[in-house]
Amino acid sequence: MSAYSVKKDLGSEDLAMGHKTHLKLIKRKDVETLTTLSRSTIYDKMSKGNFPRPIKLGERAVAWREHDILKWIEMRAKTDEVEP
Repeated sequence: MSAYSVKKDLGSEDLAMGHKTHLKLIKRKDVETLTTLSRSTIYDKMSKGNFPRPIKLGERAVAWREHDILKWIEMRAKTDEVEP
């Protein structure tokens, strides 16, 4: 799985407490693999507000926060419901 790690900008409180945070970004193909959803289904769910939105990386590039996708999967497993 291709992924990009970006160091999260930490405030002085986080640095003082010694917290180290990494934000892992994943591309659409990896989102499709993790969720087993197709590209069109991902964008359809996003348009309805039922799926995490990506971060714009450039003019034609986006990536999702891995944490957001894993949280979305976890919520689906907990509710055990099928969305319309």
